[in-house]
Amino acid sequence: MMAPAPQPALAALAAESVRLSLALKAITAWDAPTRCAPWDAAALTAHITMTLARLAPMLDAPAPAAAAVDAAGYYRPDERFSPEVNDIRIDSAAEAARSGGPAVAAEFEAVWSAAVDRCAAEPVGRLVTTRHGDPMTLADFLTTRVVEVAVHGIDLADALGRPRWTTPEAAAHVTALLLGPGHGNALEALGLDPVGFIAKATGREDFTDAERAQVEARGITWLALG
Repeated sequence: MMAPAPQPALAALAAESVRLSLALKAITAWDAPTRCAPWDAAALTAHITMTLARLAPMLDAPAPAAAAVDAAGYYRPDERFSPEVNDIRIDSAAEAARSGGPAVAAEFEAVWSAAVDRCAAEPVGRLVTTRHGDPMTLADFLTTRVVEVAVHGIDLADALGRPRWTTPEAAAHVTALLLGPGHGNALEALGLDPVGFIAKATGREDFTDAERAQVEARGITWLALG
């Protein structure tokens, strides 16, 4: 399942990053535990920042000859979720969080704004190679970044006991990735709002047996998430 066009992906990423930046300014309990153990709110924010910081070196590198992996394929269950890679992911975010929550929030704002500006200047059809060696379109990789910011934004909101702040742009973009064309009608049939659906589709909550049967019948794309 291919991701939407470059500009919708970038617009969704920008909208969700703006919203997360605003939410971060209101956080005081940076040591609040999250479902992404062992990270607290500060470490999870540092991780989100790192997922966007990867754009700059990818755009600095030569483009691959062709794309071979789409946004859904990026989340395949291979060595990128091995214990060794997970340990690096966990430790690097925890180390970055030692600078303190406000510093982590400031770093997120600097990184996302620079990334969005940089991507906006790239041509349509730009190809990149991920740190895992996946040759992708920039549009598809940006879709994975929308997933990271939106889904971990749900994790942060839940950890802090706050209403989920997921933007309509990001929710629609992620839902389109998971359910494809007609995702709005599919959610209406399920009786789920987009954010609630994303939470269930990414393992934050459980589908009922009936809901799971319906989304599988509609060809849901399951993502392997660390």
